[in-house]
Amino acid sequence: MATFHFDLVSPEKLLFSGDVEQVDVPGAEGDFGVLANHAPFVATIRPGILTVHGAGGTQNLPRAFLWFKAAETGGLTAAVLAQFRGAAARVDWRDPLTLTVVAVSTGNHARAIAHAARVQGIPAVVCMSPLVPQNKVAAVRALGAEVQIVGRNQDEAEVVAKELAAGRGLTFVSPFDDPWVIAGQGTIGLELLEDLPALDAVLVPLSGGGLIGGIALALKSADPKVRVIGISMERGPAMVKSLEAGRPVAVEEEASLADSLGGGIGLDNRYTFALVRDLVDETVLVSEAEIAAAMRHCYWQERQIVEGGAAVGVAALLAGKLAPPGEHLVVVLSGGNVNLDQLKGLRWN
Repeated sequence: MATFHFDLVSPEKLLFSGDVEQVDVPGAEGDFGVLANHAPFVATIRPGILTVHGAGGTQNLPRAFLWFKAAETGGLTAAVLAQFRGAAARVDWRDPLTLTVVAVSTGNHARAIAHAARVQGIPAVVCMSPLVPQNKVAAVRALGAEVQIVGRNQDEAEVVAKELAAGRGLTFVSPFDDPWVIAGQGTIGLELLEDLPALDAVLVPLSGGGLIGGIALALKSADPKVRVIGISMERGPAMVKSLEAGRPVAVEEEASLADSLGGGIGLDNRYTFALVRDLVDETVLVSEAEIAAAMRHCYWQERQIVEGGAAVGVAALLAGKLAPPGEHLVVVLSGGNVNLDQLKGLRWN
């Protein structure tokens, strides 16, 4: 079994023991500041008040509940920028083998790969399933990547992406099960510690495990007492089902407001299943109605347009599915890439 450690003294290194002894993340001291010099990409946190309607009546969760602000910076959300740090290192132009990259994604990872490839002057191919909303497809194409709509779901699109990589000699970059991607997203954990050293817990959207795995790795390395809680949707929660089974399992992908959390974790998962199993303290599932309520809350109360997959932490709190775990809680709002037709289709009362 592999064990993991995020080196807070030298944050450019993501350390593994087991099948991989050590992974140095290139670029940490280079042009992109992938990890060590991530200050320009810092997203701030701010206080918020959340009204929860539960079995115990209506209550206001006080300002101790802090929101992670997914601010727009240069056209990319903070979540995309965090993935960009890992993508920039993984898609390193100095590596002669990285002539063209291929990826599979439901949104943020695709934009990060497309952006990193464009900056470094190399081609990128992104495979997406028909379940990905058109606004997300358009955003990736706008960054110059070749987008192929293939398969019926995320898992089938990944099969095609890997076949392209093998057949054309491309470099495949996983949206989650890759040390560089995990390390890049782990910088969110470092930022949370910088902004809120007294952090008690963090709610993180849970899909393939790259985002929550990286954040948990950084936080737990600094303070094992910090609770990391993963939130996913009820429709096709692949990581949660895999945790229940004790191994990666295939789960049918279903249409959901949280489309960015869809897809499997890979039966040959190397890193994120173990990270989530060993470092995440709790998982919570939310319904489509609860996700919609969270998106409405973020719009009206927080003045933020938040996509369904990013709103799941808010959904869990609004639905009263999570007792306040301490005085200082951060909710990661991981993206605002919303289809406007979908947004208009929500009930707004």
